[in-house]
Amino acid sequence: MAIFAITPFRISVIIPTYNRARELDRCLNSLVLQTYKNFEVIVCDDGSTDGSKKVVDNFMGRLDLTYIFCENFGGPARPRNLGIRTATSPYIAFLDSDDWWAPEKLNICVSKLANGNIDFIYHDMWIARTSYKGRYGYLKAFEPRKGMFNLLLTTGVSIPNSSVIVLRNLLLDIGGVSENRRLISVEDYDTWVKVALVTDRFCRISRPLGYYEVGATNISVASVQQIERINYLYKGYHSQLTTKDLKKSEDFLSYRSAYIYACSHDFSLARSFYLKAIISSIPFEYRLKSIYRYIFALFKRK
Repeated sequence: MAIFAITPFRISVIIPTYNRARELDRCLNSLVLQTYKNFEVIVCDDGSTDGSKKVVDNFMGRLDLTYIFCENFGGPARPRNLGIRTATSPYIAFLDSDDWWAPEKLNICVSKLANGNIDFIYHDMWIARTSYKGRYGYLKAFEPRKGMFNLLLTTGVSIPNSSVIVLRNLLLDIGGVSENRRLISVEDYDTWVKVALVTDRFCRISRPLGYYEVGATNISVASVQQIERINYLYKGYHSQLTTKDLKKSEDFLSYRSAYIYACSHDFSLARSFYLKAIISSIPFEYRLKSIYRYIFALFKRK
């Protein structure tokens, strides 16, 4: 195996996985194809029973690869924390096992990191839909601005987990990823909020450098449970918001709840929350979307 230097821009890629052997193979293969080579890979297996270990074994020698098998936790938080503690690099890159990267992903990100004072970098993603092979949508990440903590809680910020590279020391400073089970599937967003309390040095690359798969195995699928998780996350930070920003946060929750209810085909509740969003203080573009989607929901039944 090649010996890699511990440089300021060496990356530790952390991959939590659970029973995704096929997807994991695709994911790891995208790392073999990276044009930037100074990185390690830590696969944290949350108790898989589908032969995922054999997939990892096939990449030993092709990647600087560590495999950690642990008792099933039921979400990616604990496996990610194991990876963070095991990592030997200054920067952590998160990659879910059902997602994968373009070959130039790390090279472009490291070039950005080397050119400026950046603690947290992320980028746009292509959306790969499991049910439509070969068809992709586009996930546009939010452009960072001053006051990221407030923006994360009061606007429609999108920061795809599998696009993020962040200083390892920052993750250690905030205590890692929350293992609170009420945050399962939104623990990544909670992590970004906590990081934003420490630093405003976020950077977005406005081009897709990876693929985010949307399919049946996603634990963040639209559901009433997902709305409960998001509400719980937001409420955890209410005491740190001004009265004005708290109102914005609650108003934007109406929009997010309406969208999730619509995605889960509960159009009655979707209409109710879209009405709240329409008369709220959220940005005009989201109120306009609410009007359009409210009209659409009028023609739908549960």
